[in-house]
Amino acid sequence: MTPEAYSLIRPERRDTSVIFSSPHSGRDYPASLVGRTILDERMLRSSEDAFVDELFSCAPRLGAPLLMARVPRAYVDMNRSADEMDPALIEGISRAPHNPRVSSGLGVIPRVVANGRPIYRGKMPLAEAEARIARYWTPYHQALRTLIDESQALFDEAVLVDCHSMPHEAIETHARPGQPTPEVVLGDRFGAAASRTVVDRIEAAFVSAGLRVVRNAPFAGAYIAQAYGRPSRNQHVVQVEVDRSLYMDEARIERSARFPAFATLMTSVVAEITGIGRPALPLAAE
Repeated sequence: MTPEAYSLIRPERRDTSVIFSSPHSGRDYPASLVGRTILDERMLRSSEDAFVDELFSCAPRLGAPLLMARVPRAYVDMNRSADEMDPALIEGISRAPHNPRVSSGLGVIPRVVANGRPIYRGKMPLAEAEARIARYWTPYHQALRTLIDESQALFDEAVLVDCHSMPHEAIETHARPGQPTPEVVLGDRFGAAASRTVVDRIEAAFVSAGLRVVRNAPFAGAYIAQAYGRPSRNQHVVQVEVDRSLYMDEARIERSARFPAFATLMTSVVAEITGIGRPALPLAAE
């Protein structure tokens, strides 16, 4: 394992096919980033899924592994393909076919943080970008693949819950007129990444906790859902986006007074979700 790339907490007894991953909650900011960015600390952290790993930290106690990136999204984005290189940031990259994520500055090595604020002045060498991917991205995805393979071997299925947060402003912008804003968005790439049965049960877990849930709008799932979601092989990925205003002060990037209660509520949600991948007990003979 490469400890600097990720943290992995395994349950004492793994009894569910469900896996939780948090690819954007990393907050170990390398000196090479801090010393080079033109942003202050708060701006640099604006694209971080702050505290999402804490909201799902109960998963190992409930029988499921929890994989967390340690480096921040602003340094390497684990939810992008390794070849999503941005020619506007990285020297020596030829312009590829249009990719909206890369074009907006949100490739595997991001050029911007939230609201399109540039991270750097000028470009970086291709060798530096490739070194980041080898040091952080590759070990994270090797660990994720291993967890999925283990679930397939143990349970004949894998259910990956990819954990994220979303700015409240983004939800307000996409809210339907006259409708309350959703608090959770589930992304299954419109059925391509997970079966309806799995998504229905994950949605039910959040709804039973009193949360408003929508699917695939405005977030349908990015690289992890696309790369690992194979429902025809019993390999399901659901991206979960939780409204940050429910548990944090978005401007200060601090836990709000609501955090403890919301974390407790999330424990009940995670408990229900882990049950999705728990084999049914055989009926006792009469």
